[in-house]
Amino acid sequence: MPVRTCLVTITDMQGEAHTLEVAASTLFGAVAGALKTIPSGKWKANGFTPVRVRVLETGAEYEVKLRDFTRWLDRRGNTPREVIDRKRIREILGLARSASL
Repeated sequence: MPVRTCLVTITDMQGEAHTLEVAASTLFGAVAGALKTIPSGKWKANGFTPVRVRVLETGAEYEVKLRDFTRWLDRRGNTPREVIDRKRIREILGLARSASL
Protein backbone atom coordinates (compact mmCIF):
# COMPACT_ATOMS: atom_id res chain seq x y z
CA MET A 1 0.00 0.00 0.00
CA PRO A 2 1.32 3.46 -0.79
CA VAL A 3 2.16 5.84 2.02
CA ARG A 4 -0.08 8.91 1.96
CA THR A 5 0.04 12.20 3.80
CA CYS A 6 -2.98 12.67 6.06
CA LEU A 7 -4.31 15.41 8.30
CA VAL A 8 -5.66 13.77 11.44
CA THR A 9 -7.84 15.71 13.90
CA ILE A 10 -8.28 14.46 17.46
CA THR A 11 -10.30 16.21 20.17
CA ASP A 12 -8.73 16.29 23.64
CA MET A 13 -10.53 16.10 26.99
CA GLN A 14 -10.97 19.88 27.09
CA GLY A 15 -12.74 19.82 23.71
CA GLU A 16 -9.76 21.33 21.88
CA ALA A 17 -9.12 19.90 18.42
CA HIS A 18 -5.55 18.96 17.52
CA THR A 19 -4.70 18.48 13.85
CA LEU A 20 -1.53 16.63 12.95
CA GLU A 21 0.09 15.71 9.66
CA VAL A 22 0.84 11.98 9.51
CA ALA A 23 2.30 9.72 6.81
CA ALA A 24 0.49 6.37 6.74
CA SER A 25 -0.44 3.55 4.41
CA THR A 26 -3.76 2.71 6.11
CA LEU A 27 -6.57 4.60 7.81
CA PHE A 28 -5.85 3.01 11.20
CA GLY A 29 -2.15 3.65 10.66
CA ALA A 30 -2.95 7.36 10.36
CA VAL A 31 -5.05 7.25 13.54
CA ALA A 32 -2.27 5.45 15.44
CA GLY A 33 0.37 7.86 14.15
CA ALA A 34 -1.60 10.81 15.48
CA LEU A 35 -2.52 9.16 18.80
CA LYS A 36 1.11 8.39 19.59
CA THR A 37 1.97 12.10 19.49
CA ILE A 38 -0.68 13.10 22.06
CA PRO A 39 -0.20 11.92 25.66
CA SER A 40 -2.89 9.31 26.38
CA GLY A 41 -4.24 11.31 29.31
CA LYS A 42 -5.04 14.26 27.04
CA TRP A 43 -7.17 12.74 24.28
CA LYS A 44 -10.78 12.07 24.97
CA ALA A 45 -11.39 8.63 26.45
CA ASN A 46 -14.95 8.58 25.11
CA GLY A 47 -14.91 5.83 22.50
CA PHE A 48 -17.63 7.57 20.51
CA THR A 49 -15.44 10.59 19.80
CA PRO A 50 -14.55 10.54 16.13
CA VAL A 51 -11.02 10.97 14.88
CA ARG A 52 -11.13 12.73 11.52
CA VAL A 53 -8.67 11.76 8.79
CA ARG A 54 -8.25 13.62 5.50
CA VAL A 55 -5.97 12.11 2.84
CA LEU A 56 -4.25 15.07 1.21
CA GLU A 57 -3.45 13.38 -2.11
CA THR A 58 -7.03 12.36 -2.80
CA GLY A 59 -9.08 14.72 -0.63
CA ALA A 60 -10.93 11.73 0.84
CA GLU A 61 -12.19 12.22 4.39
CA TYR A 62 -12.95 9.58 7.02
CA GLU A 63 -14.11 9.40 10.62
CA VAL A 64 -13.04 6.65 12.99
CA LYS A 65 -14.56 6.24 16.44
CA LEU A 66 -11.91 5.42 19.04
CA ARG A 67 -14.15 2.58 20.24
CA ASP A 68 -14.08 0.99 16.77
CA PHE A 69 -10.32 1.50 16.49
CA THR A 70 -9.74 -0.16 19.88
CA ARG A 71 -12.03 -3.09 19.04
CA TRP A 72 -10.23 -3.63 15.75
CA LEU A 73 -6.87 -3.50 17.50
CA ASP A 74 -7.92 -6.08 20.11
CA ARG A 75 -9.35 -8.58 17.61
CA ARG A 76 -7.35 -11.51 16.32
CA GLY A 77 -6.31 -11.33 12.72
CA ASN A 78 -7.93 -13.89 10.43
CA THR A 79 -5.37 -13.53 7.66
CA PRO A 80 -1.62 -13.00 7.68
CA ARG A 81 -2.19 -9.45 6.40
CA GLU A 82 -4.54 -8.62 9.30
CA VAL A 83 -2.07 -10.05 11.83
CA ILE A 84 0.74 -7.93 10.35
CA ASP A 85 -1.43 -4.78 10.25
CA ARG A 86 -2.47 -5.13 13.89
CA LYS A 87 1.08 -5.86 15.00
CA ARG A 88 2.36 -2.78 13.16
CA ILE A 89 -0.31 -0.53 14.70
CA ARG A 90 0.43 -1.88 18.20
CA GLU A 91 4.13 -1.16 17.63
CA ILE A 92 3.34 2.42 16.52
CA LEU A 93 1.40 2.92 19.76
CA GLY A 94 3.96 1.10 21.91
CA LEU A 95 1.38 -1.42 23.09
CA ALA A 96 1.78 -5.04 24.04
CA ARG A 97 -0.09 -7.53 21.85
CA SER A 98 -3.37 -7.61 23.80
CA ALA A 99 -3.22 -4.20 25.46
CA SER A 100 -6.09 -1.82 24.92
CA LEU A 101 -6.15 1.94 24.63
